[in-house]
Amino acid sequence: MWIRIAALLFACLAAAGVAAADMQLRIGTQAPKNSLYHRQLLELGEAWRAAQGGGAKYVVYPDGSQGGEADMVRRIRIGQLQGGLLSVAGLRDIEPSIAALQAMPLMFKSWDEVDYVREKLRPGMEKKFLDKGFVVLAWGDAGWVRFFSREAAFRPDDYKSMKLFAWGNEVDQQEIMKSLGYTPVPLELGDVLPAIQTGMIDVVPSTPYFALATQIYTNAPNMLELDWAPIVGALVVSRKAWDQMSPEAQAALREVGARVGTQIRAKARQDVDDAVEAMKKRGLVVNRPNEAQIEEWDALAARLHARVRGRLVPAETFDEVVGHLEAYRARKAR
Repeated sequence: MWIRIAALLFACLAAAGVAAADMQLRIGTQAPKNSLYHRQLLELGEAWRAAQGGGAKYVVYPDGSQGGEADMVRRIRIGQLQGGLLSVAGLRDIEPSIAALQAMPLMFKSWDEVDYVREKLRPGMEKKFLDKGFVVLAWGDAGWVRFFSREAAFRPDDYKSMKLFAWGNEVDQQEIMKSLGYTPVPLELGDVLPAIQTGMIDVVPSTPYFALATQIYTNAPNMLELDWAPIVGALVVSRKAWDQMSPEAQAALREVGARVGTQIRAKARQDVDDAVEAMKKRGLVVNRPNEAQIEEWDALAARLHARVRGRLVPAETFDEVVGHLEAYRARKAR
């Protein structure tokens, strides 16, 4: 009897080992194929497959082929994907407080400020994600959001007669925009190019790199030179998939993930200026607001902050970000 039980236990353990070795890691992203982000995900996958061993398979689905970011989060939860490279638009469906890094317009004045606040929030934020079934492997960003429009615009009121792209899953943000007199058109990221081509929208808030990669600027050739907000993101995998990995594969993902995050941040920030220069050579017009117009934008941001706090960003996290920024700026002023 004991021999049969031991044999059965051995068979179960062997089967589990094969399942772990043969596991698949499927990663979704909105990033374009062959972009910096796609290439970095492929590099990470090679390290993971080598460490996991056996018949481990790794697949990246770029270009939003797995749907919008909300769709990808849902797919991760039900096991159709094991992870995703997501912006705050998707990450906030997992943990709302992450919106503090992206949904506070004109709050951050430099990448140094973004880095400082992110690192202050990171330990607690990663714990929140883990508690909700997600492991954060890397933090990245994709540049500053700027406004690309069909017609030239300099002041906040110039955009009130235009239709603006808005993330389809961010209903609260759409309501805030409407309350301030703007016309949001909810879409998924993959629908933006045909929408600007057909006139369904007139304005796309976008990073320069994305505007160049998707050719949005050819139909929206005016860019307002105003760093509205950083696009912040993270690479996450489900805790279920993480727990199925070998310790060696987990260690490889941690190590490569940290390196990939650093590389993505450095390259993305460089690409902001490079992309603008490339688009200018192809007809992009850069519109620089004057001092009085900047004051109008600051006033709009203050009105937005009052609506964002407690709605898009939990009040406690909003106040924490403000406190960190005040401390950072006071230290820099010494």
